[in-house]
Amino acid sequence: MQEKSNISLSISVVCYHSTSEELYQLFESVLSSVECLREKFDCETIPFYLIDNSETDELNLDMFSSLGDEATRLNLEPRLLKGHGNIGYGRAHNLPLSKIESEYHLILNPDIVLDTNCIASGVTFLKEPPDAVLATPQASDHNGDKQYLCKRYPSVLTFLLRGFFPKFIKNLFSTRLSNYEMQDLDEQQANKDIPIASGCFMLCRTESLKNIEGFDENYFLYFEDFDLSMRIGRQGKIAYVPCMKIIHSGGHAAKKGLGHIKMFVRSGIRFFNTHGWRWIKQ
Repeated sequence: MQEKSNISLSISVVCYHSTSEELYQLFESVLSSVECLREKFDCETIPFYLIDNSETDELNLDMFSSLGDEATRLNLEPRLLKGHGNIGYGRAHNLPLSKIESEYHLILNPDIVLDTNCIASGVTFLKEPPDAVLATPQASDHNGDKQYLCKRYPSVLTFLLRGFFPKFIKNLFSTRLSNYEMQDLDEQQANKDIPIASGCFMLCRTESLKNIEGFDENYFLYFEDFDLSMRIGRQGKIAYVPCMKIIHSGGHAAKKGLGHIKMFVRSGIRFFNTHGWRWIKQ
């Protein structure tokens, strides 16, 4: 029998008033994926950081009690971080960054369900060759509709269209929007030329993530994953890995209230000021 290679992994999930059902589904799928990982690799204790940005004190680890024996068997260790309030998505994911010593770190949204082979496939891809520093998966929603987690560098016009314009206007710019979402990407072929990856699922080399000091905490919400992609992309390749598969309940554009519009605009200005303005061409 071929000897297994050693790897180390850590996981962080940031939630904000997430439902217990949603978190249970996520944790259950993580356990299944970790079991598959351990069949292929020798793996140390895997810390699973559940970071609660809610202002209330409702979230606790008791919701996972029925899965406790399975977590113990797989050496997956849930760790709850709470009481800090809503400090923003990126800053919350950064909380455990100084503590982790893993080779790979998985950043997750709470509204994710992992395929059984997801983590093992991603780690296998990142192990060889060593030029990829971040892996992003193939994604669909619960109805099986494809989601596009890979993006090309956007123009201001594209963001305005995608975020604020009605569907009939978007339809007039369908070619532009599909190009931005990389809908021309061969969904069955791995690709290491991805400019930007969604923050709902980022499997990173921890060393590369620490080199850029994680997320830029000046982004409270919106664009923090775009900014991280641009910065970690200077450390190595961002790769689309189709054998990693997830179901993502979110990911659909939603109507934004005034507060979210202000955050969106503020974060957008910061992103373009940092990485360069493109008004129309993308």
